[in-house]
Amino acid sequence: MDDQPIISPSATGEADGRQVSTLLARIEASIPDLRKSERAVADFVLGHPNEVLSISIAELAYRVGVSQPTVARFVNALGFSGFKDFKLRLAQSLATGVPYVHRDVGPDDSLDEVAPKVFNRTIGALMSVRNQLDAARLGRAVELITRAGRMEFYGIGNSGIVATDAQHKFFRFGIPSVAYSDPHTQGMAATLLEEGDVVVAISASGRTPELIRACELAREAGAEVIAITASGSPLARAASLTLAADVPEDPDVYAPMTSRIAHLAIIDVLSVSVALASGPELIKRLERTKQTLRDKRIRGYEA
Repeated sequence: MDDQPIISPSATGEADGRQVSTLLARIEASIPDLRKSERAVADFVLGHPNEVLSISIAELAYRVGVSQPTVARFVNALGFSGFKDFKLRLAQSLATGVPYVHRDVGPDDSLDEVAPKVFNRTIGALMSVRNQLDAARLGRAVELITRAGRMEFYGIGNSGIVATDAQHKFFRFGIPSVAYSDPHTQGMAATLLEEGDVVVAISASGRTPELIRACELAREAGAEVIAITASGSPLARAASLTLAADVPEDPDVYAPMTSRIAHLAIIDVLSVSVALASGPELIKRLERTKQTLRDKRIRGYEA
């Protein structure tokens, strides 16, 4: 798992949408760097964010069992000028639809606790990526795909599964498509691409050397590379354009990779957008493929 940097708002109190929507994630990421008493404040905020909006700094200090200067140091450590500024940003964060940072699954959790924690973390990740998704970049990706002579999907490990899912969606659009999860095959296939072809490279960290090299070879061959990965990563820099999925991974060994779900959602957004951009002819083609599935189902059951 890559370290997630803490992004502080500027001194003027201005923050872009991504900073606002990830405030609670930043609080969670900052915990290892805080003093013990400040960590107690962070834990209370993460567990009761809506309550914090309606109480004073004195009340918060009393509820946590620390001094008011400790609360002040906590908000200053996050880059805020004061408690009022912090509460404003917290309110904006909740308004974006990302309700709170979800606590990790622990070995002592009951089954009643496990399901909500896993679902809530996944929901929070999806909402965060939704708020980050850049419409202009999405439009450019759709433009590249609708003109593509061939599409190849690259991913290794968990991301290889996402690549296979993507190929399953896009081959139905009539675009010659293939998915490769083996890094040696990716490198060889990339050298055979041509101008007008498109590679979609998927990686949670964006730091896998073999995948990055395959994307470099694809671009050298004249193909375009769309990366679904962490913004600012080496893979993002190697790509023609990036659809960012900045999902802080749960380090807990009990939990699944939430980035995988976010990547699948981005693939769904891409496929629906391409279908809409391709017009009525594609709809007719999709209907024909759907009919072949209907013919294979047991009569009398609709699914």
